[in-house]
Amino acid sequence: MLFDFFPSRRLTFYLAKLFITRILAMLFMLVLVLLALDLLGRTGDILAHPGNGEEELWKYASLRAPQLIQTFLQHSVLLATIFTLAGLNQNSEVTAMKAAGMSAHQILSPLLLTAAVVALVSFTFNERVVTRATATLKAWQDVEYGPIPEEAGTRSNVYLNDGNDVLMARSMSGKGADTVMTGVSFYHRDDAGMITQQVTGSRATFANPGWLVEDAKIFDVATTTSSEAEEPVMVAAGTTLGQVALRRVDPDAETLFQLADSITALKAAGRRTSELEGRWWHKISGPLAALLMPLLGAVAGFGLARSGHLFARAVIGMALGFAYFVVENAALAMGSFGGYPPLLAAWAPFLLFFLLGETVLIRTEE
Repeated sequence: MLFDFFPSRRLTFYLAKLFITRILAMLFMLVLVLLALDLLGRTGDILAHPGNGEEELWKYASLRAPQLIQTFLQHSVLLATIFTLAGLNQNSEVTAMKAAGMSAHQILSPLLLTAAVVALVSFTFNERVVTRATATLKAWQDVEYGPIPEEAGTRSNVYLNDGNDVLMARSMSGKGADTVMTGVSFYHRDDAGMITQQVTGSRATFANPGWLVEDAKIFDVATTTSSEAEEPVMVAAGTTLGQVALRRVDPDAETLFQLADSITALKAAGRRTSELEGRWWHKISGPLAALLMPLLGAVAGFGLARSGHLFARAVIGMALGFAYFVVENAALAMGSFGGYPPLLAAWAPFLLFFLLGETVLIRTEE
């Protein structure tokens, strides 16, 4: 049996079932409590917009829940590992399995297999659900929980520079030559940075180059007079669509391939991409952290339960797991400032704690 990585089929299914039910229970509890607390803080802002009611509260909950699931799924795997192994140890099931000739790695193998499936589901869920929910929620928050423009690819609070001049828009939608801005404000500034003219309009279309502002109102600062243009006014002739595409990249709202395209475009424009590259790698290493949790929490499942050290072992396992999350966030922060290469910032904590977990398991149980 020592040469077989997995125990018997029945025991594998038994341990996997115990583990997955506890993961789901922990995740449900964490998401439910944190979502309720989040709603308490956001309800006033949501209901402050005229016309919002219970339906908008449920909408916020449906958009926020995927983010919470993404954030706390690995925490749930850690807690489920500790509760599963501690329970098995308390009932002498671990002792029975070791007496049957199973090694510590064989006991953990069904948990590791389940964690691998959870990691794959987490990655798919993040790519297909979380990114879309995040993009929609941020667009909704940008309009202060009001109506969201229906066009695909909508961006909020667009800000562009044309030399000293500034072009701002409440939202932008469409692609290529069909790009449209709404709620447009253009500020013409002199060499000293002082505003000399303001142009506002309800809508602006891309003129290649520049933008044509419709229903334009022009305010001249020097004469303090305002007028309404009879025809669309050309503004920001030096701006391009490439500036709009590169102005703001939200890695949480983009899939792995979309973020890769954004990084490539930013590099071509000479922009710094260390933070985005680190977040790109973290889209892979983040879900894989579920594989580490059974290893880091394994210390809770071994040792004699009657020795009175079970609680201490559970605390040690929990401390190792949460230490990983602290080191992971610190490494990503260092990577965003250029302290670490992006690849190292995303993968070093994973490899470090994998070696740490294996060392603790081998030295204490194997």
